[in-house]
Amino acid sequence: MNRPHPSGRHRPRGLEILHEDRDLFVVNKSPGVLTTGTRRDEAFTAENVLNQYVRKGCARSRKQVYLVHRLDRETSGVLLFAKSEEAQQRLKENWKATEKLYLAIVRGHLPQREGLFSSHLAENEDLYVYSVDDPSAGKLSQTEYAVIRETRTASAVKIRLLTGRKNQIRVHFAEAGHAVVGDPKYGPGDPFRERLCLHAKSIAFDHPCSGRRLFFDTPIPEVFARLVRGLTEDEWNATMSPPPAGRGSTRD
Repeated sequence: MNRPHPSGRHRPRGLEILHEDRDLFVVNKSPGVLTTGTRRDEAFTAENVLNQYVRKGCARSRKQVYLVHRLDRETSGVLLFAKSEEAQQRLKENWKATEKLYLAIVRGHLPQREGLFSSHLAENEDLYVYSVDDPSAGKLSQTEYAVIRETRTASAVKIRLLTGRKNQIRVHFAEAGHAVVGDPKYGPGDPFRERLCLHAKSIAFDHPCSGRRLFFDTPIPEVFARLVRGLTEDEWNATMSPPPAGRGSTRD
């Protein structure tokens, strides 16, 4: 695994570069960092930080990165960016073969140690995502999970998305009565304010040019291990992963 060490002058803020080659970046995004801007005044995004990094301070440079998929602002973890439109398109076209696994700390205990949430998600004018009964009014959204460890009040879960809708994991667990810890939007009244406990932990995908299968994993965030005392990488690896995705999109 290639782990470059950027100079202090151009070190990307809010991102750890896990891998860089001539075609793409794999980064570990910090919580609180937008993937890409939704308004012109939002300059501090993962996309803009990487653009500044590849330009090395040269304002006239036309170098840029190309967004492949997204994470919510408060979700940390693995993100892919392409270095060309061609590489971006190839990654998106082969997205169904990409495997992304998430780690979440949720409230309470799930009724089953493995399960599937499936619903049609819609979004209202206040940007609030929710499940609807009418399939024509929302997008099919499916989330598979496996419980890793439980405490008296919370559970650590391994998650694979069969689809990738906006806020999907947060909505599905909240609607099941097990909101992600630290989620002020879908778990109102949660006393934990340190961060949203949702992390895109690992990714496996085919390189857009060589076709070689690549895998990148990130450490369990310290706060997660603190909330679920004793949570280890060995437990994460030992927990059965949900089955491979049969379909997907580029929004997490």
